[in-house]
Order: sequence, then C-alpha cells, then structure tokens
Amino acid sequence: MFGYLTALFFDSPAMQPIEPLYFVHISDTHFGPTREYVRHGIRPFPCAAAMVETINALPHRPDFVIHTGDVTTDPHPAAYALAREVLDRLDVPVYYVTGNHDTAVAIQQFLPMGPKQMLSDAPDVLSYAFEMKGYRFVVLDMRGPDEMDPHGLLSPEQLAVIRQEAQAEGPPLTVFIHFPVHPLNSLWMDRNMLIIGGPELHRTLLPARERLRGVFYGHVHQSMQTMRDGILYVAVPSTFAQFTAWPYDDEVVMDTHYPPAFNFVHLLPQQTIVHQHVIKRPEIED
Repeated sequence: MFGYLTALFFDSPAMQPIEPLYFVHISDTHFGPTREYVRHGIRPFPCAAAMVETINALPHRPDFVIHTGDVTTDPHPAAYALAREVLDRLDVPVYYVTGNHDTAVAIQQFLPMGPKQMLSDAPDVLSYAFEMKGYRFVVLDMRGPDEMDPHGLLSPEQLAVIRQEAQAEGPPLTVFIHFPVHPLNSLWMDRNMLIIGGPELHRTLLPARERLRGVFYGHVHQSMQTMRDGILYVAVPSTFAQFTAWPYDDEVVMDTHYPPAFNFVHLLPQQTIVHQHVIKRPEIED
C-alpha cells in the first residue's frame, strides 16, 4: 500500500539543485530496554527491524534516512543500545531529531550520524545542518522541559537558528522537527501535541518559502499533510503503532487498522513528492 503527495514550488532557476535527492523519513520507533518490550499492545523492536530490512531492499537507494524523534520510549541506555543495533543496519547515513521521549545527550552518545554542522553549543540541544547535492537540511530541537511534555517548545535559541537559516536567498531548504507546528483539527492532538510557539516558527519560515521544500515531523503517529502560506508540512506515521486523529477525538485512541509506515521523499527541482510505504507488522501482543 502506498500513496503520493506532490507539492509544486516556484520556478527559480538560480536556486535549483543539479540533481534530484531522495530520503526516507521514519519516526517514533519507541525502542524499549528489551526486545520483548511492549507499548500500545505491540512490540516496537521487531517492527523497527522489519522496517530497516524493507528500506535496505528498496529498488531505489535513498541518499539518507531521517528519524524525526522518539527513538526510545525512555532515554535508557539499554533502549538506545537496541536502537543502535537495529538502525545501524541501514546502509545509508542516518540523522536524528530529538523527540519528547529522547534526550539530545543520549542520541549523541549512542547513535552515529552522518557529517553535519552543529548549530548549538549546548550539549543538551541537538540542532544542526547538513548539505547534500546542493540541498540544505536543518534539524531543530524543540524538546521542552519535562513538565510541558508532550508539547514541544520553540526556545529563543532555536528561533534564532531558524531566523538565520530561513532567509529568502540560498539553496533549497528542508527542515526537520519532532512536533507539529499547526493545529491538526483533532481535539486531543491540538490540546496536547503542538509546539508552543508554533505560529512564530511558521512566521519565521515565511521569508524562505520559495526555496523551502518542506517541514517534516513525527510525534502524531499518523500521516498528515498541511499546506500553509505555501509551506508544506508533512507528518510520517510511526514504525509500529498509530493514533487516530478525527476532529472530535477527545482522547488518545489507537488506530488498529493502520500498519507501520515510512515515507520515501523525492526532492526534485520543482517538486516535493512524498511516497508512503507500509510494512506488515511482524508481531502483535494480546
């Protein structure tokens, strides 16, 4: 099962890359401290392992994989060790975003990443940029204090980072975060899951919208696409379990019919194409 989402961008030849770029977007693996760990009635470990096998077997090799956070359920060393065991099997560079269940320190301690330029000197903030094939990618760290979980937070430091990056001129730009920026027309998600400061983040991105290929995030365990003022926001499902997001859902409900999934993203000179792949869930616990 798969689907396509295509977004058109302004034709500005001076900013166009030389060649297409492809990446895989995954999120919310939620590794636990053991292979048998169960969350939402499902074992995340075998689902993640199956996802890695599927990505490695794709007929077109991606340039990299981005994991937009919640690598683990709790930042336990054993959980990150299992995450590394599985995710190191990916045969392309992997990059990570800090989720509300992660810590930046643990990600940097346990999970290797591809070449990157750090955008923060703080050891507990994972914000960086990297470039490939003429495209620029920026990772923002929106993890707030524990007491505001599961909301994200746009800190003054991260606002300064994106203000510097989101200029009108420059190479094609893609932004990776964990939390949704805009309301999603779901009562429980809009009450609990958004970035505090999301409207300001969106306003700060506007100067770059002609070169902004998309803002990609996780956290909501669901496939969602939002177009706001010419900026594309794309959420990817979890690699193991999904939430519902109907307009009048007032509490968390599991979408038991939605399988694990990831997105294969095409960055082309004038388009962004998001191709969703689902995988068969290897095992479901009673």
